[in-house]
Amino acid sequence: MYQFKRTLVTTALPYANGPVHLGHLAGVYLPADIYVRYKRLKGEDVIHIGGSDEHGVPITLTAEKEGISPQDVVDRYHRLNQDAFLKCGISFDYYGRTTSRIHHTTAQEFFTEIEHKGIFTKKTEKLFFDRKADRFLSDRYITGTCPICNNPEANGDQCEQCGTHLSPLELINPKSKLSDATPELRDTMHWYFPLGRFQPQLEEYVNSHKSDWRQNVVNYSRTWLNQGLNDRAITRDLSWGIKVPLDLKEAEGKVLYVWFDAVLGYISFTREWAEQMGQSDRWKTYWQDPDTRLVHFIGKDNVVFHTLMFPAILMAWNEGRQSDCYNLADNVPASEFMNFEGRKFSKSRNYAVYLGEFLEKFPADTLRYSIAMNYPENKDTDFSWQDYQNRTNGELADTLGNFIKRSVDFTNARFDGEVPYECTAEDWNSLGINWPDTLEQLDLAFEGFHFREATSIGMDIARAANRFLTEAEPWKAIKSDRTEAARAIALSLNLCHALSVTLYPVIPETCNRIHAMLGFEGTLEDHFKQGSSLFDSLHVPRLKKGERLREISEILFKKLEDADIAPELLKIEGLLAEAEKREAGAVRERMDFKPLISFDDFAKVDLRVATVIAAEPVKKASKLLKLQLQVGPDTRQVLAGVARYYTSEEIIGKNVILVANLAERTIREEVSEGMILAVEGTDGRLFLIEPAGIEINGKQIQ
Repeated sequence: MYQFKRTLVTTALPYANGPVHLGHLAGVYLPADIYVRYKRLKGEDVIHIGGSDEHGVPITLTAEKEGISPQDVVDRYHRLNQDAFLKCGISFDYYGRTTSRIHHTTAQEFFTEIEHKGIFTKKTEKLFFDRKADRFLSDRYITGTCPICNNPEANGDQCEQCGTHLSPLELINPKSKLSDATPELRDTMHWYFPLGRFQPQLEEYVNSHKSDWRQNVVNYSRTWLNQGLNDRAITRDLSWGIKVPLDLKEAEGKVLYVWFDAVLGYISFTREWAEQMGQSDRWKTYWQDPDTRLVHFIGKDNVVFHTLMFPAILMAWNEGRQSDCYNLADNVPASEFMNFEGRKFSKSRNYAVYLGEFLEKFPADTLRYSIAMNYPENKDTDFSWQDYQNRTNGELADTLGNFIKRSVDFTNARFDGEVPYECTAEDWNSLGINWPDTLEQLDLAFEGFHFREATSIGMDIARAANRFLTEAEPWKAIKSDRTEAARAIALSLNLCHALSVTLYPVIPETCNRIHAMLGFEGTLEDHFKQGSSLFDSLHVPRLKKGERLREISEILFKKLEDADIAPELLKIEGLLAEAEKREAGAVRERMDFKPLISFDDFAKVDLRVATVIAAEPVKKASKLLKLQLQVGPDTRQVLAGVARYYTSEEIIGKNVILVANLAERTIREEVSEGMILAVEGTDGRLFLIEPAGIEINGKQIQ
């Protein structure tokens, strides 16, 4: 594997229109911070760049709803989220804002460069226009009925209920969120980025990383590539955003689309960091020197923006250049989702635990540890208050905290607060811990983004340390063999130091407290030095005989009582009740009849009888089943929103009516080749229409 001289880590930019929740923390910011802290611990050159995404329609929607300016919204949530990250120990080298002057300049430079090369295309298209508001409506400003699940409150870009990605033109009975009026279609011109032009380069790029990227990243990227990349709009008709930097009539009232603008924040924020450091050109070392490794930490819903779209933008900039070319990401460790008590976190439905609120009640390190041990690396995981309580009490308090306090307190009480014995390498290797193998496993885990494994190895050392101290029984040995008791305690203190280093990336505040109790000056960070790894110091005992500890020890972790989490469990019940009430209301609204159609319209529908031969749930879409249908000699795949009413086992073997000439749709990265018919009861339940008395393959259906 190529050894880079330095590493640049970026984290997905959260929208500054609401607080970040634990799902965001688990999927992006904590794993990035763990990785960065490990790199610093090893004495490597690494910087961590993040910030707020302060453009886009969700921000203007929030502003209009509250009757304030978009700037007021982003100012509030930028501060709120930055403070929450700081309290959680997320150690950004720079946390920027896409409303900054340098960011606007950077994004406009990219647009101008690509425009001058003639890469963009222009297209006139029909978009919805609200005559009452006198403005074009972007997708988030339009609501209507979902054509897949009939949710009457689907947005113009996605249906929250079934997860289907939509366009405003697909909505039934579209309405403007600004005036509740029915919008009309009008022509407008926009700039488009031709992703298809860069498809061969992007395919080569993705294929070159098929062995080192996570499978979900490769799969998402290949799905898009296999479908063929299309032109993607790069401008929008909005007042809030980065102005198109052209003095043309057709550019008036248009801003850069946020998908293009936001990812460039990684570059502009690095430029701001360099200026803050007083070295204005230093950013180029991290973006344009091939000896820099670029790593994007994101959630799986952001994969294609970082493996296809952002690389394509950089390829467009690099095209024809001999210098000032940008590096592409070497890795994009995208996580799966962390759910909350069995359901997906959702800001829009207020079903979430917000990071800032959590840290007002509970310590950051207990949260960091619990999430790290449940990190959604290869599959979705779940945060539960019971698991959080169990890990805090059992692993952190009883295992780690108890061992540290026993070791330090015994030293202070029986050896005058001094390390009582000079541990040798032979002593260190007698503990039953194979240090070379353990440290190599830790390194491989951290470097491979296997943070659950790395955290588990650290806790295994704590368990081994507890066993050693319990079996050595220095409180008994000191009565007959003071030297043996001294040896046991000196080894225990060195194990305390080893734990402060190995667990530092995960629970840094706690490890600095351990570091202080052991008598070290300053923090662990004060001992970081480029080219020198504290990690390597664990091969031998670090504490020497005669070194003094701090006189007072600390209880590192307070145990959580049932009463501490009872209010949180009660809050969950309230959130679930609200969600069920909203869903029940949506069911009642769906009983409205659809507009009349002509017989000629109905005659266009091709209905066929089909048999369900296989069925399985669709990941992250609780209402959908993926069905394989036998239609004569052919097999069709259809995604049906019936999972609330039929299990996979129940539906297999049923005969259904298929709309066979419905255009294909991609839902949740799966292709649906038609639609099966069902009827809705008065209670909102769906019933499949099962044909009877019809002969299929020589057999009559009963």
